[in-house]
Amino acid sequence: MTALIKLHAHMPGAAEVDHPRPERLLRGNPRRETWNLVDEPVAGRLSVGVWRCEPGHWRIEMAADERELFTVLAGRCRLHAEDGSQVEAGPGEAVVIPAGFRGSFEVLQTLTKTYAIVSGG
Repeated sequence: MTALIKLHAHMPGAAEVDHPRPERLLRGNPRRETWNLVDEPVAGRLSVGVWRCEPGHWRIEMAADERELFTVLAGRCRLHAEDGSQVEAGPGEAVVIPAGFRGSFEVLQTLTKTYAIVSGG
């Protein structure tokens, strides 16, 4: 995977649908829908936290063994890929930055995000 992926509450396409196993049910039988967009083996270091930044624009480059998932809590940002594509995200939206990504990160409005970065291995 080398393209940016944007996640949001109303994902397009068909979901995998299932229900909890009967022996685990406590109440109801809820329908679960899963849009699994990344399924890669990982090893190494996991960094998780909250990040805040003022507006600006700079180049970024993920290492070949580094990937990030972030969710915007407040503000707005745009990621620009080297191929000219871009993804913009605001509150409640998430973005996956794949391993080896090269491009730029633009903060449009003061941004607060949670992040999970997996690197090394």
